[in-house]
Amino acid sequence: MPEGLAVGNQFIASAFRENIYYSLLVPSRKSLTFAGSFIVSLTNLCSNMDNRNYETVFILTPVLNDAQVQETIEKFTQVLKENGADLLNTENWGLRKLAYPIQKKSTGYYYLVEFTAPTTAIDVLELAYRRDERVIRFLTTALDKHAVAYNERRRKGELKEQKAKSQSEAVAQ
Repeated sequence: MPEGLAVGNQFIASAFRENIYYSLLVPSRKSLTFAGSFIVSLTNLCSNMDNRNYETVFILTPVLNDAQVQETIEKFTQVLKENGADLLNTENWGLRKLAYPIQKKSTGYYYLVEFTAPTTAIDVLELAYRRDERVIRFLTTALDKHAVAYNERRRKGELKEQKAKSQSEAVAQ
């Protein structure tokens, strides 16, 4: 047995730089089986959680051509689909001016994706964003029930109708 490692009935003491850390050992197979089944059931519980509504906006570098932009968009939508997401809406906002320079660039291609997904898909998506050098910025937000209702109304065009109606009333007065 290595020096600094002493085994007791229920504890292991290991010396590390003159400090002794104690960790509890599970003494029987029955306890190990319980601990293993608890971890498996906890994992299943987390993976079967309800999907939440999200939206993500990302900005791509302006030096890309249209084919490269579409390829990048397909890459991120594929990442979402592979991780159990259902795409609700995608909007290409096009080339827009940035509020301030980012990486010495003053414009970027904006793209919005609305989707429902398990929470684990967000980590995978944001990791893909960070690894791709074509992405200048991104923001992913979880939507509450009010934001979901607003987005549904916006997709149906109800907000544009209300705005046009209020403008026509203002002109009439």
